[in-house]
Amino acid sequence: MAMTMNVATRALVDGFFDAYGRYDAAALAKLLHDDVELTISGPVDVLAYCGRRSGKAAVVDLVGRLFPSMFSPPTIARESLVLDGDRAATLNRISSPCRHGNRVISYRVAHFLRFRDGLLIESISIIDSFDAAEQMLGHPFDLGDGHDSHRDDAGRASLALTDLSGLGEGGGLVVL
Repeated sequence: MAMTMNVATRALVDGFFDAYGRYDAAALAKLLHDDVELTISGPVDVLAYCGRRSGKAAVVDLVGRLFPSMFSPPTIARESLVLDGDRAATLNRISSPCRHGNRVISYRVAHFLRFRDGLLIESISIIDSFDAAEQMLGHPFDLGDGHDSHRDDAGRASLALTDLSGLGEGGGLVVL
């Protein structure tokens, strides 16, 4: 029984990412529960698509209107998939050209999906929002508060763990 459910869940996951990757609002709507909750972690002021969307209409609007206004359809490269009954977790790399400017935004994202009655009821996406926000802005963050910023081989900013004290104060960056 569990194997059969995992096969069905995988088909739902594949259908969701296919519709999402094509910005196909009509196909996506058929996969969403009326009471779907979709949450994308990240700074809403920089990444307008982040935040919480409640209900089918709000999620369809995100994928059918907001995403296409900001980005060309993305390439979604799945790095891993874990299925457990009506739940799925994926690790993906999403890459998409911005509609305004010559940048391609590319970041890793973990998706946690839950289905009910064959429809998506909950989606929680945790993105590398620091990296994505820098890419959207077109420049690295100037931390300017005495914390040392380090760059990896791709030029992305990272912070040494010893530099994290105080970053969660005042409603700023929270590192888990």
